[in-house]
Amino acid sequence: MTARLADIAAQAGVSEATVSRVLNGKQGVAAATRESVLAALDVLGYERPVRLRRRSAGLVGLITPELENPIFPALAQVIGQALTRQGYTPVLATQTPGGSTEDELTEMLVDRGVSGIIFVSGLHADTTADMTRYDRLRGQGVPFVLIDGFTDQVRAPFISPDDRAAMRLAVTHLASLGHTRIGLALGPKRFVPVVRKTEGFTRALRDTFGTTAEEAEREFVRHSLYTLEGGQAAADSLLDGGCTAVVCASDMMALGAIRAVRRRGLDVPADVSVVGFDDSPLIAFTDPPLTTVRKPVTAMGQAAVRALLEEIGGTPAPPSEFVFMPELVVRGSTASAPAGLGEVPQGEIVRKA
Repeated sequence: MTARLADIAAQAGVSEATVSRVLNGKQGVAAATRESVLAALDVLGYERPVRLRRRSAGLVGLITPELENPIFPALAQVIGQALTRQGYTPVLATQTPGGSTEDELTEMLVDRGVSGIIFVSGLHADTTADMTRYDRLRGQGVPFVLIDGFTDQVRAPFISPDDRAAMRLAVTHLASLGHTRIGLALGPKRFVPVVRKTEGFTRALRDTFGTTAEEAEREFVRHSLYTLEGGQAAADSLLDGGCTAVVCASDMMALGAIRAVRRRGLDVPADVSVVGFDDSPLIAFTDPPLTTVRKPVTAMGQAAVRALLEEIGGTPAPPSEFVFMPELVVRGSTASAPAGLGEVPQGEIVRKA
């Protein structure tokens, strides 16, 4: 027990005596401090004493795409922990190939009386999808929040990374290393994050090299699937076009791009630089460690929960999009362009991981 008290105290940033008072239900502990101790119990995997367990405030549904992309489990973990700390029970509903659709999962959650739903990269991000499904959900009195993808056809809180800024960070970094032929590998054109990344990328090429948007899309943008195989196929096409650097719209695609480079007998980063997007768990331990644009997963997940609980509590913020700034994390998959390609002015300074 002494060892456990020390662990909990260290995690919560309080004394062991304070932890003991909280666990024994004693008075004289500030509410914020009490919550910190209870949160530390949850983080460290200890069960709360029965008398300190909160009754569930209700179920909250979380609908995500497949979990093969590690960024989705990471986001689900942040959201789940934030909900649990507020007394809610998260219910994870995952779409799988050949499995239940988003509409079917939504109906299942509504039938179980969820207090609200958080959608991650759902149909709201598909510019060809029918958005009246969200109007129907609101008509049923179910609050919801939408992550990754924005449309003005739906009145709800949206949580997004700044995809345009993410591409500018990547292009600026690669240009500072002397790369002048920079390609972009990303998913199908119909998705909002794809549209925004393309816009940010083409503007960055225009501002850096004077490339027109039409030329940039024709020569340097390739659409594929958000998979390792999709990244490999897109990178192959870009390499055929003479690109010495490839920016990818996900870390999974970036791993595919690295495979495409190696299958040509080339080296990353000596011959071709590769940049990912997300900063998925374990991506820092690839070979080479991947330079990537970090998606602000923790901030986005916590903001989604706050927005949903405000909706549930009857004090919703005006329907709007909350946009979070990504961060470039430089590791080992980017380096100076191969000799003979010329130099460009040094770009902005970024943090080394």
